[in-house]
This record gives sequence, C-alpha cells and structure tokens, in this order.
Amino acid sequence: MNSQLLIPLVIYLVAVFALAAFTRRFKSKNHFLNEYFVGGRSMGGFVLAMTLSATYASASSFIGGPGAAYKMGLGWVLLTMIQLPVAWLTLGVLGKKFAIEARRHNAVTVNDILYARFQSRPVVIIASLALLLAFFGIMVVQFVGGARLLQTVTGLPYEQGLFIFALTVGLYTTIGGFRAVVLTDAVQGIMMLIGTVALLAGVIHAGGSFGDLVMKLHDIDPNLITPYGPNHFLSQPFILSFWMLVCFGVIGLPHAAVRCMSYRDSKSVHKGIIIGTIVVALLMFGTSLAGALGRALIPHVSSPDQIMPTLMMTVLPPVVAGIFLAGPMAAIMSTIDSQLIQASATILKDLYLNYINPSLADKPNSERKLNRLSLWVTAIFALLVFCAATNPPDMIIWLNLMAFGGLQAAFLWPLVLGLYWQRASATGALCSMLSGIGLFIALSWFKPDLGGVHPIVPTQAISLLVFVVMSFIKPTTRPSLASQPS
Repeated sequence: MNSQLLIPLVIYLVAVFALAAFTRRFKSKNHFLNEYFVGGRSMGGFVLAMTLSATYASASSFIGGPGAAYKMGLGWVLLTMIQLPVAWLTLGVLGKKFAIEARRHNAVTVNDILYARFQSRPVVIIASLALLLAFFGIMVVQFVGGARLLQTVTGLPYEQGLFIFALTVGLYTTIGGFRAVVLTDAVQGIMMLIGTVALLAGVIHAGGSFGDLVMKLHDIDPNLITPYGPNHFLSQPFILSFWMLVCFGVIGLPHAAVRCMSYRDSKSVHKGIIIGTIVVALLMFGTSLAGALGRALIPHVSSPDQIMPTLMMTVLPPVVAGIFLAGPMAAIMSTIDSQLIQASATILKDLYLNYINPSLADKPNSERKLNRLSLWVTAIFALLVFCAATNPPDMIIWLNLMAFGGLQAAFLWPLVLGLYWQRASATGALCSMLSGIGLFIALSWFKPDLGGVHPIVPTQAISLLVFVVMSFIKPTTRPSLASQPS
C-alpha cells in the first residue's frame, strides 16, 4: 500500500466530514424539511453550476466512461460530447418555472411538484417507486466505482474498499443534509476539474504527443480511431439514441431537477447555465479522451473500469496522483450524496408523511422526530445499496445507463408537459409513466432487434403519444400550474 497515494485521499475524506459538520450550524434557520432537502433555497450561481455538474458526473463519467472509451476508442469520446448541453437544458427548460412553482407550493421534492400539478396520489406513488428503484441501481454503480477506485489505489480487497467508501458517504450525507451535499459538490467539482486536466496532460506527456498516442491506437486496432469503434458497435442509430438518453432526457432526472428548486434568484440560474455547461464539457471530454488514449499506454488491464486510477498512478508522481485521485472519488461521492438525499426525501416526505403518517408534521417535537427519521431512512437505504454492491457487474456503465433510462421513462414527460402544457391530465401522466416504465423494462430485458436504436427512443415516443392521447380522452378537471393563482 503506497502511503503517498493514500494520505491525500484520507485528508480529503476528513475534509468532507468537517464540511458536513460545519453545515449543521444552519439547521436552526429553516424548517427541517426545507433545510434538509433543498438547503433553504439559497444556492448561488457558482454553487448551482458545480452541484449540478458534480451530481451529473458520476462513477459512470470517471470510471465507467473512460473504461468504455478504453474499449471503444476515440468514437466514444465523440459520443460522450453529446452530453455537453445537459446543464443548459436542465436549467433552461425547468429552471425558473420549476423554482417558481416549488416556492408557490412549498415543494421540497420533485414529487411535490407532480402532486401540485396533477393532484393524483397514484402519480406520486408510481413516481416514488420508480425513483427509488432506479436510484438503487445508480447508487450500486457509484458504490462499485468507489470501491474499485480504492482497490486499485490502496491494494485493499474490493470488499474492504466498498465498506470504507459506503461508510464515508453515508455518514457525511446523513449528518449534513442537502446543504452539506451542495457545498461538498462545489469542492468536489473543483477537484474533478483539476484532476481531469492533470490526468489528460499526464497521459499526453507520457505518450510523447497526441499524434504518437493516436498512431499507437491505430497499431492496436485501426477501428479505435474511427467514429464507430471495434466491430462498428457505435452505429449511427446508437449514436443518435444517445441524444435522448444522455442529453435531452436528462431533463427527466429527478436528482438534477431538484437543483432547479433550490437556487437563490434569476441571476444565479443564468450564471449556473454558463458555468455548468463549461464544466460538463471539460469533464466529459477530458475523462473520455484520457481513457481512450490510455489504451496506447496500458494495452491490458484486468477490468476497463480500472483504467482511470491505473492511468493516474502510471503517468503522475505518487503524491500528485494521490491528490488528483480525489477527482474521481469526488465525482462518485457527489452523485451518491445527491441521490441519498433524494431517496430519503421520497421515502420520508412523499410516502411516509403524505400517506402513512400525515399527522406527524403537526405534532409537538415534530422537527426532532423528522430529523431522527431522516437519519434512519438515509442510513438504511445506504446499507441496502452496500449489500447489493458486494456482487459488482463487469462494466458499470451499462447498469448506469439502464437506470438513467428508467428514470427518464417515468419522469420526463410528466415534468415537461406538466409545466408547459395546460391540457396535461393526471390520467395522461399516469398512463405515460406506466407505459414508459413497462416498455423500457421489456425492451431492455428481451432485447429485440431495434436496428441499433437504444430502447429509450421508442419508449419515449410511445409514452409521449400515450400522454397526449389519454390527456385528450380524460382531461383534468383541475387548473394547471400555469393558471393557478400565486
């Protein structure tokens, strides 16, 4: 075990705990639910951009993405850049309108917005169950990525690395809540940027030049420098499908959407769009290109998901590598903490308080009871994910994309049409969610020949059609969000 690599990571983890503890001083300023789940709606533009970028950039971006680029070559780098406008789309489409409605209805979760719009318990329940199931899969990916990172860096067995990582993230998220999450996201976003730039520069320097690395890739397999990769895996229909899966469809990711209800003012969201777009572009391009070029330096690794930490230890001095390995660690942690908070909010607020024990919020000492419940909910959910991560898949990116698609199938059209289409009805939303989730699972499970098209494309087309048709067949009798009085 190399202490020069381990010590910077330990210092980073201690700093995360300290920041989480520091945020507890804010707890007395807001109602518990408003503070713990949306941070008192106080984010500025820079913090908004960094937490959105850090939440979106995950183990899939820093571990799975470079691993896929390692196998597929430079074509995967082009595919990755489809994600460039995600911050602009999320904040631009949802942004102000989402924040206005969240404040009007005192919403602290995405499901609060859905209920305010559709006034339908089945919509909220189906959305909650879909969110929990998909988040479970995505968080398993993050736990596996964090454990593999620690395994590669420290030489610890996978199970021990998984335990250390799960304990760290679970504790600081439980302690600090949403405010701790967004503040640590800001720090982690900076670490991710620095680590990405340092790694890419180190890879190019170790390979002599960019041209030399490309020539070595050509010698390994000429298809590694084509847009379609080995065996033409990255076909045109598959590439076009990614515009839905990792670009437009990101609007339907609840852990990104909730950021749109927690910023301070219009100036913050405008600043967040600009900074967020730049940060996402740099992260996605830098990590994927490093993974693709890394094939020229390290032709063989035991698992493609280990290429990022292996490259850092290979091309950077030990102390520097230890510092910058906090970059992928930050990417993974920033996604898990956001989803832990959102999962806790779904269980505690959307299900327990709304349908199981609605009188709790009105009882004496309710703040203390809610605080205690949130601790238990967050810790138990993290424990379940930990147990599932003890049996990891070979490549985490495919599980991550599967969970992404499930979330989009459930949330995209109810969120977008619920905000912008007055005729959108509860029946349309519910049928759209059920048909979308069911079709996506069926297509992903049975894998029919779609000519290279990803299952998310026909899923979203059918669920949109179902939403529109059912809204006309059974229109809502309640006013839309846009027509409700302030």
